[in-house]
Amino acid sequence: MNLKEIEYIVKIADEGNITHAAEKLFLTPSALNQQLLRLENELGTQLFQRIRSAWVPTEAGRIYLAGAREILRIKKETYRHLNDIVTLHNSELTISFPPERGSDMFVHVYPLFHQRYPHVTVHVIEASISRQQELIARGEADIGFVTLQEKQKTGDTYLPICTEELVLVAPTESPLCAQARPSPQSKYPELSLTACREEVFAFMHKESTIYDYLHQLFRQAGFFPSVLFETARSATILEMVAAGLCCSIVPDSDSLEHIAGVSFFCLDNHPRWDLMACYKKGAYLSKPGQHFLHLAAQYWNGELPSSP
Repeated sequence: MNLKEIEYIVKIADEGNITHAAEKLFLTPSALNQQLLRLENELGTQLFQRIRSAWVPTEAGRIYLAGAREILRIKKETYRHLNDIVTLHNSELTISFPPERGSDMFVHVYPLFHQRYPHVTVHVIEASISRQQELIARGEADIGFVTLQEKQKTGDTYLPICTEELVLVAPTESPLCAQARPSPQSKYPELSLTACREEVFAFMHKESTIYDYLHQLFRQAGFFPSVLFETARSATILEMVAAGLCCSIVPDSDSLEHIAGVSFFCLDNHPRWDLMACYKKGAYLSKPGQHFLHLAAQYWNGELPSSP
């Protein structure tokens, strides 16, 4: 094994197509194919099944890829250690966060981070929570920012940042709003979820970590609502609620924009979940990575200093 060869094979697996992999590697497909054939001849076995346009790892390929990814992870960690010691100027940091949740944080955090680490290149990946967990496990993302329940954690390291309450949103003109009562525990009036038994709801899509949590809340309430639609964007949900089409349950986060026509209510059991930073268990988190995590935690807790 050599590192260049390893990177080639991993890229073919990631892209699932040798033409796409060659483009990412700035090679011609024929040159990359020759590299693969040479390795397969050396090993005496195929690493990929060629199924039309899809290249699927064989059993031998899966074994090779597991070792290859671990070698690349070790290389990356070694360079992180070296960067912290000798302050090399070509270090990188890969941050992942879910769409809609992390972009505002990044805009506020990055200027402060860049002021301290101007030579660190930051790569940003917007991905679902489950996808982030895959990227962390494979060493392809250094830090992820996720919202989930305890049972949704993987074997990686999770650092709590803050806790968010899940709140009910309903059209302001809905008769449901008249049933709310003041809550000493919340800035919003309180509604019981059982009062919403006849309401139509919008949900976040099935791949989101909040989806299962909502199912759990409704099971506890003794019913499951009629679901009008599912979406990947909380902003879309609020627009549909404002149009008087449905209700929903969303995290009460800083990124959630309050718009006209939408009323917010706390639920009587005040469900909550955690916003956390995640990185691979046992991995070395570089000083730039630690600083970015610190700034992100300050942002989400309302403690971030002004950018330069």
